[in-house]
Amino acid sequence: MLPEAGGATESEERLLTFVHIICDYAPGDMAWAEVTAALTAVLPESARMHLTAVGSFETIAQGFVIAQLGLAEERLRPGRTIIFANCAPRKDRQAARRNNEGEGLLFGTLKNGVPVIAVNSGFSLSFVRDDLVELWSVDVRDDGSQFRSRDYFPEIVGRAVSGDVSFRRQRLEPFSVIPEPPSQVIGYVDSFGNLKTTIRAGDPGVSALESGARIRAVIGNITRTATVATGSFNVMEGDLAFAPGSSGHSRRFWEFFQRGGSAWADFGRPPVGAKIAIETI
Repeated sequence: MLPEAGGATESEERLLTFVHIICDYAPGDMAWAEVTAALTAVLPESARMHLTAVGSFETIAQGFVIAQLGLAEERLRPGRTIIFANCAPRKDRQAARRNNEGEGLLFGTLKNGVPVIAVNSGFSLSFVRDDLVELWSVDVRDDGSQFRSRDYFPEIVGRAVSGDVSFRRQRLEPFSVIPEPPSQVIGYVDSFGNLKTTIRAGDPGVSALESGARIRAVIGNITRTATVATGSFNVMEGDLAFAPGSSGHSRRFWEFFQRGGSAWADFGRPPVGAKIAIETI
């Protein structure tokens, strides 16, 4: 949790500030260097940052990552964790934009005290919508630069870390400005080719599945059969499996994985957001 407005106490200053940066820049892209340099200029010297990339304009993946990192249990995150997320496809309006205007920036606080600063785009905050105890619009320029995450947003992150939240403009109702997360789609593809879905434990269609059952799954125009498993190593090498994965905390998300291979490649490399149809065999 970050300090209240008015500045940090001496004991709070000794706590590590940890900033999760989640953006749709390619790993190693120059944009990462510029954004982290701008953030370093406004953060305490002791602050640490970690960069997590999602695909270009993939607000579903960004929302998935925000929830996984922001809602982590206390033992798995530093006490002064803050999330800064920027994926701004500028799709809230189809008309031409003046002066590089983009979606607005929002500031929210999760029920565990973790602050989230994110562009209000697509599904970026959908996976934490139910966990926000407050949500505010932010007084920051939304035009004049096509690289707002370098030119404007770091100042807001720095002020939030210092306890200055005077940038808050208008309190918002999360359910009125944030869409619910998409159901039964690919939410995130990890580096092993595992397809993390937005199907959660207890959801209709999976609540009755038993380990060892066979299912037929359709993603795009690719159909595959898979075995329902209880974990990543409960199937033979090379088999395609469907099981509750490592994401989702108390209500884990189901995922497709191929032991020793890539479920993503086996399904023809579908994009995040691709619909999933499942039926038992």
